[in-house]
Amino acid sequence: MITPAFELSQDPDFLTIVIDVPYARASEFDLYFEGEDFKFYSKPYFLRLTLPGRIVEDGREKASYNVDKRTLTIRLPKESPGQYFEGLDMVTSLLAPKKSRSAKHLVEEIGASAVLSEEEEEEEFEWEIEQTPYKETAESFPALQYYYGFGNLRSGVFQRLQDELSDVVDVKDPDKTPVCERRKERLAAEAAKFDSDHYLADFFEDEAIQHVLKYKPWWVEAHEKMIALQGESHQKHDSNAVVVFTEEEKEQLRRFTNKSYLLDKRSRHHVYLSLIDILLAYCYDICVNEGEQNVESSWNVRKLSATLCWLECFYDIHDVVVCFGRRVLCYPLHRHFDLVTRALNDTVMILQLGRAAVLKCLLDIHKIFRESDPAYLLNDLFITDYCVWIQKTKSKKLAALSESLQKTALAKSHLGFELEELEAAALLVQEEERHLKAAAAVSRQQLPSSESETSDSEESSSTSSETEGSDSDEQESSAGEDGKINSSQGVLQEEGTAPLIDCNGLRQVANTSMVEVSDEKSKASLQSMSVPGKLIEELEKQMHTAISLSEQPEELAAASCFALREQEENHVSEPDKYSEASTGKGNFLEVPSKTNPLLFLCSTNEDED
Repeated sequence: MITPAFELSQDPDFLTIVIDVPYARASEFDLYFEGEDFKFYSKPYFLRLTLPGRIVEDGREKASYNVDKRTLTIRLPKESPGQYFEGLDMVTSLLAPKKSRSAKHLVEEIGASAVLSEEEEEEEFEWEIEQTPYKETAESFPALQYYYGFGNLRSGVFQRLQDELSDVVDVKDPDKTPVCERRKERLAAEAAKFDSDHYLADFFEDEAIQHVLKYKPWWVEAHEKMIALQGESHQKHDSNAVVVFTEEEKEQLRRFTNKSYLLDKRSRHHVYLSLIDILLAYCYDICVNEGEQNVESSWNVRKLSATLCWLECFYDIHDVVVCFGRRVLCYPLHRHFDLVTRALNDTVMILQLGRAAVLKCLLDIHKIFRESDPAYLLNDLFITDYCVWIQKTKSKKLAALSESLQKTALAKSHLGFELEELEAAALLVQEEERHLKAAAAVSRQQLPSSESETSDSEESSSTSSETEGSDSDEQESSAGEDGKINSSQGVLQEEGTAPLIDCNGLRQVANTSMVEVSDEKSKASLQSMSVPGKLIEELEKQMHTAISLSEQPEELAAASCFALREQEENHVSEPDKYSEASTGKGNFLEVPSKTNPLLFLCSTNEDED
C-alpha cells in the first residue's frame, strides 16, 4: 500500500484534508472518520491519521474530486466549533503508529516492562543497527558499555561501524569512553587546535565576515511576519502561515516511521540541550554559506556540534553556548566572535517560531547528512529521531527554551582562550606600527627639505667666497693709493674687514662692522696707479690661491691652516704695518713669503714723491 501525499488546513468550523491520488479511481473511495481517527482507502492508496482534535459526522461533511489536479478534498466538521487544532503540519506525528500504544499508559500499568516494550519497538524500527546483543552486554557489564545517540538510547554501534564512524566523530572508542572522559579529551583537542594568529587575522581583516553577517535566512522574514501577526491579533495562528514545507520535505516526513520515545526527565533535558547545540551549528553554516549548501556544509555542522562530533551530554544551556563558541574559534574557516552571537540570535528566532521551524531546520540537516558519506550515519544516531520526536513536542516548551537561551550571556572571557588579552596586545602592536610609519613618513618629508637647505648653504657659501674675494681685491688695490696706504691699513685693522679661515677649512668673517669703500674712491685709486702687466697677473694668481683655500677639503684646509701659522711665526720681523694687520680676531689669511707687488709698488711711489 502507498501512503499518499496529503495536506491539512482548518478554519473555525471545519478541518480540510487534501489527498493526492493520481492513480486511483474516482468511484472507489472509502472514508472512515470518528473522533480523532481518520482513514482513507482507494487502491493502491491507504492513509490513516491520528488528528490533534475531534471531528464529528453530522451531515455537513463534504468530499470533492478535482479531475485536473487528481486530488480529493474532504471537509470534516469539528466537534467543537472554534477549536484550534495544533500541529497540522507535523505530518509524521499525524500518521498513526502501527500499534496503538501510549508511553504513559505502559509505565502506569505494567511498570518496568514498558522499557522492554520500548526496546522491542526500537528494534523493530531500527533493525539495521541490530542493537539487541549490545544492550544485553551493557546490562551485564554496565561499567564497560556507555550510551550515546538521541536520548542516550544507543550503544554498541561503533563496535561494528568503527571504520565508518571514525571519520564522523572524534571519540576514538565511544563504547568504552565515559562522558567525563569525552569532555576532557574534547577540551584538550580544542585547546591544541586554537590558533591565535588565525583568530587575530579574522579579527582585524573582517571584510568577508561582515559581508556574510548581512545575509538574512528564511527564518528572519518568518519571524518578522509572526511578530506582525501577533501585533494584529492575540489569537493563535496556524504555523503554515509563517513556515511552509516544500513538497520534498513533506515527502521526507511521510517516509519517517512514527514512534514514541520513553525518556526520563534527565534524558529529556539532554535532548533539549543537544537540540540547541545542533541548531547553533546549522545556523552558523547557513550564515557563512549565505543559505547555499556546499561540500563543507556537512563538515561544518557535525564539527561545530559537540553533540554530533564528541557525543557530548550537556547539563546547562551556558555550557552549550560556551562549547559552541570555542569550536567556532578553533575549526572552521571564518573564526570570529560575531558569528557566534549571530548563530545564537538565529537559534532564538527559530525556537520562537515553534516546532514547525525547528522541524524544517532538522529536515535540512537530515538532507545534508543524507547526501554526505559517511555523515549519513549521524541521521540514524540523532537527526531522524529528532525529526520524529520534535513533532510531538509542545510549543510551550520550545518557547521556554528560547527564552532561557535568550537570557544566556556569553562573553569572550567565558571561552577560555584569553581573547581579550590577545586583542589588547595586538592593538598595542598595531598602534606602535602606526606611530613608526608616521615617523618614517615625516622623516622622508624632512629629508628633501634638509637637502635643499644644504644646497642653499653651499650656494650662499660660494657666493660669500666670491664676495670676500672681491673685497680682498679691493683692499689690495686700495693699498696702492698715493700717500694713504698706512692710514687705509689702520682703518682696515680697526674695522676687521679681512676674511678669516678656521681650522675646518670654512671661511668666516669677524664680528666687526664692514668699512664701506665707495666705488668712486676705488676707481680713483686704481686709476692713480700705473701697474705693469706682470704685477697684475701675479695679483690674479694670489687671488686664485686665496679662493682655492676656501674650497679645499677639511684635511687639506687644516694642513693649510697649520702651514700658514708656521709662516706667521717665521715672519715675525715684518714691518709694523703688516704685523698689525695680522693681529685681528680669528685666523686671518696671511700674506705669502714672496714680496707683495702692491707693497713694492706703493713703496716705489713714496720714494718718487
